[in-house]
Amino acid sequence: MRSPIVLGIESSCDETGAGLVAGGRLLGQAVASSMDEHARYGGVVPEIAARAHVHSVRPVIRRALDEAGLRLTDIGAIAVTTGPGLAGALQVGVAAAKALAFALGVPLYGVHHLAGHVAADTLEHGPLPDPCTVLIVSGGHTSLLLVRDLARDRITHLGDTLDDAAGECFDKAARVFGLPYPGGPAIDRAARAGDPRAVRFPRPLTDAPGHRYDFSFSGLKTAAARWAEGHASSGLPVADGAASLQEAVADALTRKAVAACAEHGVGTLVVVGGVAANSRVRSLAEERCRAAGIELRVPPPRLCTDNGAMIAAVGDLLVRAGAEPAPLNLSIDSSAPLEHASLHPVAATMKQVA
Repeated sequence: MRSPIVLGIESSCDETGAGLVAGGRLLGQAVASSMDEHARYGGVVPEIAARAHVHSVRPVIRRALDEAGLRLTDIGAIAVTTGPGLAGALQVGVAAAKALAFALGVPLYGVHHLAGHVAADTLEHGPLPDPCTVLIVSGGHTSLLLVRDLARDRITHLGDTLDDAAGECFDKAARVFGLPYPGGPAIDRAARAGDPRAVRFPRPLTDAPGHRYDFSFSGLKTAAARWAEGHASSGLPVADGAASLQEAVADALTRKAVAACAEHGVGTLVVVGGVAANSRVRSLAEERCRAAGIELRVPPPRLCTDNGAMIAAVGDLLVRAGAEPAPLNLSIDSSAPLEHASLHPVAATMKQVA
């Protein structure tokens, strides 16, 4: 039997995304970003993000359908990000998904945003090996996971960030370096002209007992700020600082990820999330995986940042696994822990609230 077409809707932060997936194949997608509106503030403003989603969600869905050559009535299921993320932003996507599911009479699935990043790789490289080690690196999250069947099994956390995520470190360091927001791409561009050995930035938690696979980037961010302050009067060698900082982040991420693969006997490392688009993270991961005999899988940059295709990919996996759909009183969970790909928090009734 042919797999139904799944519409995925993503609105957890500053990108409004819609994607269409059937049987593991991406049919079409579209993304609208409010990044330029946030740039003047040096970070995402929740109220601006939520308003941008309201204006963008319908046109983005229409563009994804047009790219796929489909009509709204061709959709057989809907998946939507229900957490984690900005509460107001999530509400917009969930409201749109509920309305469409009800109007079309199709099942609705609540999806964990980070599981979407993991599933994004399947759209490029096919089904995930069971098991595989997954490194999620983004603006708000850095986690090292052991993943088996993404649609059915509980996700095992090998390590997580104890403070700032890798992308957050890039954003804050870029600000003190005088680079624009978002910091990750700006650091990557500036680093091309720099020497990654120019500054000996620390590699946090390298040998910390009890935190073998955890991450910490707050101290690295502070070290970058102190270094910048030390050059305030003599002129800041931005390219060297950017290259050295990028090297420190890539080293910390890939060293722990490859070590986790070796310890757990896993032959595949999957690197996903916005920071997976960073050129040095990708090249160092490739270098170390090749030396260790580990297969590396990294989605193309267009599937690394937030998008609706990754949410549709999770929905497609859930549908094919026979997962239970969400009820129409599906709610959001803006701080949801990553335990399963499906995330079906239910809105409290008035009686329960009372």
